[in-house]
Amino acid sequence: MMHILIQWLINALAVYATAHILDGIHIKSFGAAIAVALVLGLINTLVRPILLLFSFPFIILTLGLFLFVINALLLQFAAALVSGFAIDGFWWAVAGSVVISTISWVLSALFNH
Repeated sequence: MMHILIQWLINALAVYATAHILDGIHIKSFGAAIAVALVLGLINTLVRPILLLFSFPFIILTLGLFLFVINALLLQFAAALVSGFAIDGFWWAVAGSVVISTISWVLSALFNH
């Protein structure tokens, strides 16, 4: 249980930091970042596997690059669901998903060891 809470906090920090790094991603507060992390976790648990299943041929055809599209769409979906979090467009969502993933990966490596 503690691991899940730590990962949730790490993802919230990643979202909050990304909004301060990228001009096209906006967040009002750290509370909104916590909500985004929760919504992204739910979306990635419930929606992402279905999208991966149906887009598998595109993922294979593009050698995995279509995963960037899926991640960007899921981030935009989270922005639509959480007030206080906004993304200026698709390419900002692509950049945001890459930065969030990178920051989350680094923080997880630091705090989970």
